[in-house]
Amino acid sequence: MSSILWSPDIQRIQDCSLSAFIAFTESRTGLCFSDYSMLYQWSVRDRVTFWQILTEFFNIQFHHRPSAILEQDAMPGAKWFSDATLNYAEHLLRPQHKGTAIIFRGEKSQRSTLSFAELVKQVAAAQAGLLSAGVVKGDRVSAILPNCLETMVLMLATTALGAVWSSCSPDFGVQSVIDRFNQIKPKVLIVTDGYFYNGKMFDWTEKIAKVQSGLDNIALTVVVPFTNQDNTTVTNAKTILYEDFLDLEQHAVFFEPVAFNHPLFILYSSGTTGVPKCIVHGHGGTLLQHLKELGLHTDVKTGDRVFFFTTCGWMMWNWLASALALGATLVLYEGSPFYPKSTTLFDIAEQEQITVFGTSAKYITALEKSGAKPIETHDLSHLKTLLSTGSPLADESFNYVYKDIKNNICLSSISGGTDIISCFVLGCPILPVVSGQIQCRGLAMDVQFINQAGQPVIGSKGELVCQSSFPSMPIGFFNDPDGSRYQHAYFSQYPGIWCHGDYGELTPDGGVIIHGRSDAILNPGGVRIGTAEIYRQVEKINDVVESIAIGQTWEDDVRIILFVILREDKSLSDALIDQIKSVIRVNASPRHVPEKILQVEDIPRTLNGKIAELAVKALVHGLMASNKEALANPEALTCFCNRKELYEP
Repeated sequence: MSSILWSPDIQRIQDCSLSAFIAFTESRTGLCFSDYSMLYQWSVRDRVTFWQILTEFFNIQFHHRPSAILEQDAMPGAKWFSDATLNYAEHLLRPQHKGTAIIFRGEKSQRSTLSFAELVKQVAAAQAGLLSAGVVKGDRVSAILPNCLETMVLMLATTALGAVWSSCSPDFGVQSVIDRFNQIKPKVLIVTDGYFYNGKMFDWTEKIAKVQSGLDNIALTVVVPFTNQDNTTVTNAKTILYEDFLDLEQHAVFFEPVAFNHPLFILYSSGTTGVPKCIVHGHGGTLLQHLKELGLHTDVKTGDRVFFFTTCGWMMWNWLASALALGATLVLYEGSPFYPKSTTLFDIAEQEQITVFGTSAKYITALEKSGAKPIETHDLSHLKTLLSTGSPLADESFNYVYKDIKNNICLSSISGGTDIISCFVLGCPILPVVSGQIQCRGLAMDVQFINQAGQPVIGSKGELVCQSSFPSMPIGFFNDPDGSRYQHAYFSQYPGIWCHGDYGELTPDGGVIIHGRSDAILNPGGVRIGTAEIYRQVEKINDVVESIAIGQTWEDDVRIILFVILREDKSLSDALIDQIKSVIRVNASPRHVPEKILQVEDIPRTLNGKIAELAVKALVHGLMASNKEALANPEALTCFCNRKELYEP
């Protein structure tokens, strides 16, 4: 039985934006919502009214108001806010926003800030540079940049013009960058001279020419000095430094009115099964969904300081950026979260008085195993919400947060993805936090879990689906003119229903548990097991740093193989194997117990930091791991090759 770890007090409930939205909605509809469940059910049942009221509540600035909220309600093919025009960047740079807009912190002790007024001036200068380079509405601008001030400025300058922004982190390899950007044919390429990570400097200057030669039709390359600002030089006629690119004459930012579904961002799938898919997201859907999630579900308000540990190659960077639309201050960090010590990010949280702190489940697990107890060492009195995503958050991590980080905090595990640039399930400031559970389904997202018979179930496991359309669905994939690749990706399993590829369950009280990716489901003896169910148990064992589980075909069945990374001073003894199996057997079930447990030095991860279960599964079955360029550490694959233990009973 899961326990309640935290409940909001009456004052917090009364003060949150979701309560204000409920009152606003009641005044518009004449309805009464006594709890979140009633509001959610109505928002799903009457999505048209919900999204219309949301635009009023957040004062969306339409240049041309919509003639209809929803037409052709189908998936794919729904048309939201027909004929409406607006601009995403205009909402992030509203003139009423005052004070500090962005704080940048780097692992080399760098700190710099921009006020909203300074941000507007910087965006105007960058926009003038883009115009001089010939960038117009619909053109693509691609960037390989650290998570720094200039990246946010350039994104806003691009999207204000109606051009399309697409970014990768500089820890991506050259071929990974080319695989992504060459599909979208950017007019302008923006790249850093290097970056810092874990106390080391990584140079990008020699890679710039390689990327340029691998891309077609680049009109201009802009180099943003980050590691060697005094000495960075360029020799290519079509390459200039950022300071020379900016036009610092007095300009006003121009906001191009664009259609609701005009392309805003291009994000990328992991690319582990082929060339990454280019997922196109629009101005209107992204803006509305992010305002809903940040403003209502996360309770971000003007004056909040919002941090998320991310690179600009992950959708959480785009999500974080949208907090500017609420008048909040962004806190950006570039570098290793554990350099020079395990509590670096909480040092920043204390110093910058962060109110919303976002990170990954993996970080929380690693922080716990480091022995860190910020509740004893840091003043986190300003911190009101902690967000976790990237993988399911284990019960033990929930308990660690309340025991050793802060006991009066809303811990919101969230889950969605690049595909929708947002969340299907996430937090709620008026609901309690239950150990091991995500608090709720997102407003107006008709999320269900479907069993193998295709029926929605509560309290048992199934495929996560969304049964009705929503504004932040992708516009489509780039270079997919008939939509066939888009259709196949999300609607081939259940026609007319979005199938997200996650495996989980809806609890009787409305919470959600994610058990892992559907394509990584284990099936021993015909019983479906999510890998996260095993990881939750293995993470309890202090000697285990990380693990990866796959299903191996064996004697007309499937057996579970578990690979573990151990602490430096540990080796995989029979006693430790017995301990791992015992913990899994007692806390999960005998069916979850691996047939074999093997030690490895490393585990392959995608460029977005997710463990690459399918790549390991392929190697175990004697197949080639496809598209190694999609991995951040392809050398880790060697840990799984030619392991004789895999072919023994």
